[in-house]
Amino acid sequence: MKDFTKLISEYPIIGIVNMENLPAKQLQKMRSTLRGSVLLRMTKRNLMKLAIENNKDKKGIEKLNEYLGGMPALLFTDTNPFELFNILKKNKSKAPIKAGQKAPYDIIVPAGPTGFSPGPIIGELGQVGIAAGIEGGKVSIKKDSLVAKKGEVVNDKKASVLMRLGVEPMEIGLDLVAVYEQGEILVKEVLDINVDDYRQKIVRAYHEALSIAIDSAYATEETSKLLLSKAFMQARAVAISKNIIADAIIPDLLWKAYTEAMALVEQTAVTETAAAAPEKKEEKKEEKKDDSAAAAGLGSLFG
Repeated sequence: MKDFTKLISEYPIIGIVNMENLPAKQLQKMRSTLRGSVLLRMTKRNLMKLAIENNKDKKGIEKLNEYLGGMPALLFTDTNPFELFNILKKNKSKAPIKAGQKAPYDIIVPAGPTGFSPGPIIGELGQVGIAAGIEGGKVSIKKDSLVAKKGEVVNDKKASVLMRLGVEPMEIGLDLVAVYEQGEILVKEVLDINVDDYRQKIVRAYHEALSIAIDSAYATEETSKLLLSKAFMQARAVAISKNIIADAIIPDLLWKAYTEAMALVEQTAVTETAAAAPEKKEEKKEEKKDDSAAAAGLGSLFG
């Protein structure tokens, strides 16, 4: 117990894992993965409780005793609790559920074909609440079927059918139940986050806060350059629109004068073209009159 008391005192982060139903092979694999960064120690539950209670200098650590369920062991580390949880989670493997184990969540067998040939399997599926029939010479599950609700103890028949269907609802590995850090107890529901999603949320929150700060002209180390740039662009736009001469915008004013001059030239050309159009119409009318007179003269000669 003295060793446990010392370890609890020395390490800033203490975790509790449940090793219930964990095969020895998987345990050895996890020890190898965690070696050098995490120390895993097991002893009797009562000794763990006493060691935890003896570290009264660590505020709130006694609350860890509430999570010493199943087959507990203690983890000692300097690793961030969220990183620790992800390491343990990534090293878990899928496994079929055994008779007597509790369903970790609602176990639903989806509708669709199976590889089974017609036979007694149809009756076995029906006994556990799975509606099945024959399609294309093979057994097919007609609809999504709930085999066991979360927390329900699975019996022999259900465990056997789920195994034959290849359904593996269990995860084998170190189950991190709770972690103590700086007076706080972090349970697995808190630690189990998607790091990428969380990072994206932080980035989005940063950009939204930055946008609000710029819109409200709130000066900080992050917004100062952006605010100065925004002020310069706004002042530049006003100066150009009002033709205020300044060194920074002389090229812009020259370009503005050039475009306005070109627009004026185009407008003048259009106006002159429009004014000349009626004269051409009058000329065409005169031509038509001449043509008509000529036609009349020719008609009198041959009439």
